[in-house]
Amino acid sequence: MPLPDPDRAALEKVAEHYGLGLSRDEVDEYAPVVQGLLGSWNAVEELYRAEAAPSAPQRAWSRPEPGENPYNAWYVTTSITGSSTGPLAGRTVAVKDNTAVAGVPMTNGSALVEGYVPAEDATIVTRLLDAGATITGKAVCEDLCFSGASITASTGHVENPWDTTRTAGASSSGSGALVAGGHVDMATGGDQGGSIRIPAANCGLVGHKPTWGLVPYTGAFPIEATIDHVGPMTRTVRDAALMLSVIAGPDGRDPRQPAGLVPDDYLAALDAGGSGLRVGVLREGFGRDESEPEVDDTVRSAITALSDAGMAVSEVSVPWHLHAPKIWDVVASEGACSQMIDNFGYGLNWKGHYDPALMDHFGTRWAEDGTRFAVTVTLVLLAGRYGLQTGHGKYYAMAQNLAPKLSAAYDAALADVDMLVMPTLPLRPTVRPAADARPPEILARALEMLGNTCPFDVTGHPAISVPAGLSEGLPVGMMLVGRRFEDATVLRAAQAFEQAVGGFPAPSQSAVPA
Repeated sequence: MPLPDPDRAALEKVAEHYGLGLSRDEVDEYAPVVQGLLGSWNAVEELYRAEAAPSAPQRAWSRPEPGENPYNAWYVTTSITGSSTGPLAGRTVAVKDNTAVAGVPMTNGSALVEGYVPAEDATIVTRLLDAGATITGKAVCEDLCFSGASITASTGHVENPWDTTRTAGASSSGSGALVAGGHVDMATGGDQGGSIRIPAANCGLVGHKPTWGLVPYTGAFPIEATIDHVGPMTRTVRDAALMLSVIAGPDGRDPRQPAGLVPDDYLAALDAGGSGLRVGVLREGFGRDESEPEVDDTVRSAITALSDAGMAVSEVSVPWHLHAPKIWDVVASEGACSQMIDNFGYGLNWKGHYDPALMDHFGTRWAEDGTRFAVTVTLVLLAGRYGLQTGHGKYYAMAQNLAPKLSAAYDAALADVDMLVMPTLPLRPTVRPAADARPPEILARALEMLGNTCPFDVTGHPAISVPAGLSEGLPVGMMLVGRRFEDATVLRAAQAFEQAVGGFPAPSQSAVPA
């Protein structure tokens, strides 16, 4: 729709926002010039609609009926196919509901996005369909993806297949539950603070956060461009490598991706085995204030299997690892406040592919009713906006300037070993709060587990979570972190571990009743 001409009140509101100190007469003097300039806005819209606006395809979808939605994990179900041949032919995939499937509703877990229907497939969706996959639906995610526990989605809590009273992990909660429960072969996840690896750990899966920029983020709802990742969630390492082989590589539309990017042959790398790899046990990843001894013990036991697979294991120390969550706090809070909320998801000032319809839909909805933000997003807005208003962006700038030092600290350790190992999460899956829980309890459950995962969203190192074993019937994840763009090495080590332990257990083998 055309941009309406601003009246005097609208211009006075803008002038007040910037403290311009304009009198009514001065506003009137500017008004015709402003209106003339704004004619370009309408010209751009007409040109965009004529030359660049996509049209959504007609695709069938349905909302699951009550009682027919396992773990409350589906937002909508579909049966979308592309190629009849390819490496994923015959395989079913759930797409996290922060990622666009054209013609199919997307909420990004939030009532403030509800009603939006993308007109274009995300790049990874196009690649999955071209590889022969069948997309069987959109998996529930946390509200605007800002939670590590499956407790904030506008469609309700997602249950853990191992114990339905506990969190499935998040924000890719539905993806984790559907893969673990055997309802799809694989799923996509998104990761800004650990949201592929957290549900993978809680649901006993493989979850690979690729190197930042390896997989194009185009068509996924952004949080903060410097920490946005998408990647595979699967039952086996081989499937994670297969899916990564399909979705990795440049698309020419995502500035997160470096020039000259050439993906590796991730499947071929698996065949090299673990012999000769060097693994550094990260001292600061264990014994955190929030760590459960049972988790540390389970992961240390699993590390012996890395030795059994022929890897050389030693202990390493990266003291900066303990600083990393504070750096992430600032980047994620001020960055998300500015990009995701104030600038309507995509932000401004970067060259790449935008979604104008989503920006307008989301911006309109949240401006109408900010009370519908989740508790976690409310926290981000209170802290992030206060930090921006008070420091004028200096704290964000400081955090981003510290990020290379953090990366260098890990790189120094990775000069002597091929990868780092630690618990994915310090805790086993926790019991979900009651429906009437107050914000402090919800926030504690949503953010308590990020200490080992969020650092590698800031630095962009590849990180994979694999099942380390069970503790009192609940899954525990072990995380392997490698050098940037050496995802193949991380997958190779994870595959050797999977073979050494004889495969990973499924929820049906759990001692905890569901």
